Amino acid sequence: MEADYSKITTFVIFGASGDLNRRKLIPALFNLHLKRRLPGQCRVIGFSTRKWSDEEYRAQMRAGLKEFTELKFEESEWENFASHMSYIPGSFSEQSDFQTLASKLQNQADGDDNRLYYLASPPRFFPDIISNLGQADLVSEGNGWRRVVVEKPFGRDLASAQELNRTIHRTLNEDQIYRIDHYLGKETVQNVMVFRFANAIFEPVWNRNYIDHVQITVAEEVGVEHRAKFYDHVGVLRDMFQNHLFQLLTLVAMEPPATFEANALRNEKNKVLSAVRPILSDQIETDTIRGQYRGYLNKEGVAQNSKTATYAALRFYIDNWRWQGVPFFLRSGKKLKQKTSEIVIQYKRPPHVMFPMAEGQTITANIMTICLQPDEGIHATFEVKVPDSDVGMKSVPMDFKYAEVFGESALPQAYERLLLDAAQGDASLFTRSDQIELGWQLIDPIIQGWAQNGKPELATYEPGSWGPKEADDFMALGGRRWRIECGEQT
Repeated sequence: MEADYSKITTFVIFGASGDLNRRKLIPALFNLHLKRRLPGQCRVIGFSTRKWSDEEYRAQMRAGLKEFTELKFEESEWENFASHMSYIPGSFSEQSDFQTLASKLQNQADGDDNRLYYLASPPRFFPDIISNLGQADLVSEGNGWRRVVVEKPFGRDLASAQELNRTIHRTLNEDQIYRIDHYLGKETVQNVMVFRFANAIFEPVWNRNYIDHVQITVAEEVGVEHRAKFYDHVGVLRDMFQNHLFQLLTLVAMEPPATFEANALRNEKNKVLSAVRPILSDQIETDTIRGQYRGYLNKEGVAQNSKTATYAALRFYIDNWRWQGVPFFLRSGKKLKQKTSEIVIQYKRPPHVMFPMAEGQTITANIMTICLQPDEGIHATFEVKVPDSDVGMKSVPMDFKYAEVFGESALPQAYERLLLDAAQGDASLFTRSDQIELGWQLIDPIIQGWAQNGKPELATYEPGSWGPKEADDFMALGGRRWRIECGEQT
């Protein structure tokens, strides 16, 4: 969808003094400016509680660029971009401060403009900000569009997500709401759909007849760091599974949409989540693993004897024609051996081996791995005969790497794509309210089961490992093992 660049487009960032704006949003907008992809008449207004002037705000954002990016640019480019930046000190709960914002916007464009409001504030302020936007008549669409980008987390359980949706819908139409998950802005994530649906050689074998199981891993090297107090009330399921891992699950498992259009894509994703078999209370002990890294309890802000999981592994099944009986293993954790996000498709072994084999030798299953980070690309293995041998076979790789084909700096930051899509009205990579609620319906029973039954027991794992031993045993029961195929392969 093409953006309407005939009007002034204003980006209003609530929580403009926070890390997200300094680290991600302003660098993304500035890089879009360098690429000449922003509207010619573009304004950026920061709104936050810090008592900054326009000049102080610009200086803070310039410092963030230097600290958090490696962008190469002429100073004149920053001066040009910064001249369109301004700042309003205000409270998220004070209607009078929103009237000040309204006056500034009116003076700039007399109402004949497009506006993107970005909620980069702490989530507890989302209802206040949206309510005040409505009361100040800042989201009524007339001569220009009005859109609101909402950052995660979107609720902390099903009930709070439903309440937040009701609150937002009192002020905004669903098509004005852009619930953002930066994972979907990654080029490598978007490529999952292209890989599946633009290549005729994969789709015929992308089903229960040929695939043994699927592994989705999102691993972090870092611990909870300065977020310990916040994290202790959240845990790994709320932090990673309900959003990032479920997004990857839907991309792997969805049916091809009839058109590459936002609602068509979202409908297919929702069909996947609707078909995921819930993990019931009597299955939680057998289908889930939870762990906590050693040393977590010593972090400032963590409750004494906290049972918060920093690692989880879950086994889901999708009850539909394509995937019936195929287990999907999802895992994520902090303080693991390396930072990696990847999707491993393990195919079934051939049903009959006709070749003479050495004693104890078996044919290795073919593996297809989509590396989201690091070592971005797609890796596959297939079997070949070892030369000058009677029975020797070996798995060999067939690889594609973004850096080798497109260059080291080819992959843009996720927020660049998402901000541009929101400005252009393309909601394909944003989450609809019903998908949010479907995700919580699957996660809530697991969180409640862990809390009420204490099963499975909270395992402990060493920082720098791949998680608790119980997670390896969990896979071994089915004759499988966890795989890391991207980056350091161990």
